[in-house]
Amino acid sequence: MAINRTIHHDVKNYRLFTVAIIVTALIVLIGFARTYYLKTFFGTPSLSSLLHVHGFVMTTWVALFLTQVILVASHRTKIHRKLGVFAAAWAGIVLLVGVMTAISGAARGASPGPPPLVFLVVPLGDMLVFSVLVGCGLYFRRKTDTHKRLMIMSCATLLPASLARIPLEMFLTGGPLIFFGLTDLLMLIIVAWDTYRHRRLHPAFGWGLLFVAASHPLRLLLSGTDLWMKFAQWVTGLV
Repeated sequence: MAINRTIHHDVKNYRLFTVAIIVTALIVLIGFARTYYLKTFFGTPSLSSLLHVHGFVMTTWVALFLTQVILVASHRTKIHRKLGVFAAAWAGIVLLVGVMTAISGAARGASPGPPPLVFLVVPLGDMLVFSVLVGCGLYFRRKTDTHKRLMIMSCATLLPASLARIPLEMFLTGGPLIFFGLTDLLMLIIVAWDTYRHRRLHPAFGWGLLFVAASHPLRLLLSGTDLWMKFAQWVTGLV
């Protein structure tokens, strides 16, 4: 009976994470439908080779993430571990291509509103948060309860850019209050539900949520400093 309850609890636990990554994937799909996934139907401007590579790399990452969650939920942990080696290497590609795309975009003057060099702090900040959370997740891969929560928290880095592109007025014109605020709200819901289920706040979720949420206003504060502008001018001058 105890074993059955444990298995039932574990399945329900992974059901939360499966729903979380599916919701993340749907937000990414909706946000980038017009400019990437369904751009043929919307007649949006053509994309550079780097943007196509970036789209492919990020889409593959989301697919890998979903696959990994499903594998664990279905108790196929051996396949999960083997695929995890490839996923870890792919995370490095995500970071590299993400940084290159952000810098290239700023150098070309691409921005949803703010000055490009100011806005550069948003995608580079996402890549920093991504690398820390995924890196810590990989480090704690043998502590499954910590590993899975850190990896889920890394989904937060996929949301701001996607939310900002959803074709509704509140998303397109809402700015950081919307794309950062909703990201924090969605992650808070996941953490709150997990805390309710387990009757305790897991440290990985507690520190992870604090890290993600704190990074948002800190980026906005940093973007207005001379130090950031000098760095942004220097890094965009490299491309």
